[in-house]
Amino acid sequence: MRRLIIVVSLLIVTMMSTTGASAQTNAKPFVVPELTQWNGAEGTMALSGRVVVSNKKLTKTAQDLCRDYQLETGKTMTVVQGKPGKGDIVLAIKQDKKLGKEGYRLNISETCSLTAASTNGAFWGTRTLLQMLKKQSNLPQGKAVDIPQYGIRGFMLDTGRKFFPISYLKNLIRVMAYYKMNTLQLHLNDNAFKDFFGGDWIKTPGDFRLESDTYPGLASKDGHYTKAELIDLQQFAESYGIQIIPEIDSPAHVLAFTHYRPSLGSKEFGMDHFDLENPEVYTFMDNLFKEYLSGKNPVFRGKYVNIGTDEYNNATEELREKFRAYTSHYLELIKKYGKTPILWGALSHAYGRTPVNPKGAILGMWSPFMAKTKDMKADGWNMISMPDWTVYTVPLADYYHDILPNDNIYKNWTPADFGDTKLKEQDPQIAGGMFALWNDLYGNGITVHDVHLRIMPVLQAMAVKCWTGQLTTVPYDSFETQRKELGEAPGVNESGCVPNLPVKISDLQPNKTLSLPVHEVGYGHKISFSIDCKPEQKGTILTTGPDATFYLSDPVSGKLGFKREAYFDHFDYALPKEGHVEITIENTSSATNLYVNGQLKEKLEQIRFYVVKPTDKANHMPGRTWQLDAYEPERSMRYQRALFFPVQKTGNFNSRVTNLTIDKE
Repeated sequence: MRRLIIVVSLLIVTMMSTTGASAQTNAKPFVVPELTQWNGAEGTMALSGRVVVSNKKLTKTAQDLCRDYQLETGKTMTVVQGKPGKGDIVLAIKQDKKLGKEGYRLNISETCSLTAASTNGAFWGTRTLLQMLKKQSNLPQGKAVDIPQYGIRGFMLDTGRKFFPISYLKNLIRVMAYYKMNTLQLHLNDNAFKDFFGGDWIKTPGDFRLESDTYPGLASKDGHYTKAELIDLQQFAESYGIQIIPEIDSPAHVLAFTHYRPSLGSKEFGMDHFDLENPEVYTFMDNLFKEYLSGKNPVFRGKYVNIGTDEYNNATEELREKFRAYTSHYLELIKKYGKTPILWGALSHAYGRTPVNPKGAILGMWSPFMAKTKDMKADGWNMISMPDWTVYTVPLADYYHDILPNDNIYKNWTPADFGDTKLKEQDPQIAGGMFALWNDLYGNGITVHDVHLRIMPVLQAMAVKCWTGQLTTVPYDSFETQRKELGEAPGVNESGCVPNLPVKISDLQPNKTLSLPVHEVGYGHKISFSIDCKPEQKGTILTTGPDATFYLSDPVSGKLGFKREAYFDHFDYALPKEGHVEITIENTSSATNLYVNGQLKEKLEQIRFYVVKPTDKANHMPGRTWQLDAYEPERSMRYQRALFFPVQKTGNFNSRVTNLTIDKE
């Protein structure tokens, strides 16, 4: 009987001990992308403030960690060599086939040991540590093995129809790296829809965004990258573990090239198509690629080059064969320069006999109508999954998505899903996954800020589904709440968030630089100020920022107004020449609202622009002596009038402006 009591007692003690340990075991820390494997332990590790490197190759990785930690927390860490001590972060390179090129291991106990088979893997591990330390000062003890499920984890940005400054692209790279996205494709040329420009290709914008010495004047005058700038950008991206894929799209979307040399354009299918019967087309494009790919230090530095081949007409058998021959030519040309060519999937659309060799190339699979997944797989293609209806954003479009629904990507998609077909996870022919933002609607009022706010949430969801894939366990609602707490990246504030609200300036002096935490105030704020009015000339500026200007008297109408990038908008309200006025500007992601003396004066919301053609004239009562002067337009686009309010500098105004306050909307 006594023996039974002892056994039972030991069992109870064991159960109590186990229950206590379980209650104290650290749950998987929330990071984006989610860790692929975590074994929690008890307790936390307080940082010593030292990062120990066991291999000189990791010195820069350690320095990057210290820099970004300080940007994120305001606290410092130092890089050292030698024997690790309690609370140290230790970076090491060890051969480990399981980890591949990008995986890493974490062992957090008295020290935090981060080991990887490469500097790239170690860098990704430091991004995880930064995210852990974003929410708490100590690291949770436990072990992680974190290995990406897919190689290419990317984003494609249409710079052809909207120019993005280098400063933004560098911030985008910082954000992508923070979330372990490793590929940025830059779509360097494209054109607007001619319907919005009188149906005339000559009047329609077509842009190429890269300097060319071979064809002087080819690069767009309203914004392009010099070759030196693109080289620098690629080097910058490489330092963050990111490869840039430059894309020159042809033989469609080529209006920039046919504006430059009209003889290259197709008379039958339009100037946005090359005439593939014209041998000058090959000469032109061969020389363009030669400029960027030849020499010891080519402009296109990375492993990949995208040759386009998107949406060319397939009206006849002869045309399809010419397209296939064109595609084959440029695949082989890129390979001769030692690069891996990438192309948009179009070989089901352009079915035919002319062989197109898949060896050493990758298809961007975006539409089952253009390329059928099963057929392309059977033909031997390696493929990037980017199904348009799932991962395409087109700002303010009435097709695809203006703002992508994150829940569908997070709950239902991985790179194994090509839209028409789901392959097995990690099928060897799946190169990876990407999402895309297209700026189809030229002139729609969308700014770089608006684009970034559309990119940010999708980038976080895509990061999870490309890195963690089918191993994702965090419920969507929890992910959606917690992802916002991680921010953009250390030192990046493209969303214009203003800390420590409200912010106040009692007296706004003319011609001064303002020392505020942001240069432009992002959406979701209200900016209030008092004015003792005096006469102001047209063009009088209240404040400016890097990309915007707010006018007390705009240059055109003399009313309150603003400029965002190239866009001008104004309220139907002019300041009085004397007297006191209280002004509040409320900025949302879709409208800019004006309050005068506490009363809503006007909302500058999205409006719709229509294309009106003579053929659209209403004539539903033929034969009558009168006719409605009315039209039924077939094409239209939405126009955005939302403002990131500028607060970098003041202008030269006469009125007295006081009590400028920035607060939550």
